[in-house]
Amino acid sequence: MASKEGTLAHYRALALEHGVALSQVFLDGEARQSGKAPAVLEALMQDRINVMRQSVTRGLEMPQHSRSGLIKGDAARYQKWLQSGGGILAPAFSRLVAAAMAVGEVNACMGRIVAAPTAGACGVLPAALFTVAQEKGCDDAALVRAFFTAGGIGLVIEKLASLSGAEGGCQAEVGSASAMAAGALVELLGGTPDQVDHAVAFALSNVMGLICDPVQGLVEVPCVKRNTMGAVNAAACAEMALAGLESVFDADSVIETMGKVGRRIPEEYRETARGGLAALPLPGCGGCGKN
Repeated sequence: MASKEGTLAHYRALALEHGVALSQVFLDGEARQSGKAPAVLEALMQDRINVMRQSVTRGLEMPQHSRSGLIKGDAARYQKWLQSGGGILAPAFSRLVAAAMAVGEVNACMGRIVAAPTAGACGVLPAALFTVAQEKGCDDAALVRAFFTAGGIGLVIEKLASLSGAEGGCQAEVGSASAMAAGALVELLGGTPDQVDHAVAFALSNVMGLICDPVQGLVEVPCVKRNTMGAVNAAACAEMALAGLESVFDADSVIETMGKVGRRIPEEYRETARGGLAALPLPGCGGCGKN
């Protein structure tokens, strides 16, 4: 694929040409477009990181209950189970799952979150990046840079495909968030722009075709639990890229294909709440939950 402007290949070429990380390329581009100094933009990003941290804390420490009754404080319940000795893998894995669930529940219960890239996918980035940063001892300056990389990847996906569940299914929301997080994790851990590209390609390939089927039309079930899947997928794909594994297809090709797949997903599987899990009757209500 030609390295046309707005593609990840274009940004990678700029990074390699100038010998800088992708985050610097994205930050410089945002500074030019917004007219704001890089230091101002970095401070704004830090503010958003702080909001994400607050939503993680709220979801874990204060059981969230939505008006629909579909959200019942599962993140806090899961956290309590972990603290009692639960967990089947390393503690960091469980913290990642808990954080993704926590932010998704805060969103479903009308709390303050950062849409990253959408409200329905808001738990993926903070869960993946905060957990890995804590595990690896990365400071907030490194986190800020990683979040700029995530944002830049999101801009590429928006240009070449879509970030909307109504337009492209859940692959465009949780899938995009997972790809953004995978690429950001690679940079956070010292990976190259090419490795970022491979991580993005892996992450989106893994969720290609994922439908959007919100029960009762709410961003609650299965959306919150899908955030945990997106965060786990991001971490796995970042690890594969950092280990030197290479995607058969470059990220731009995978992103464009995701857009094509999304446009062909039947309407009932694109946030209309008329297909998939959204079409099932809720247990115990005599079919009242069927849409």
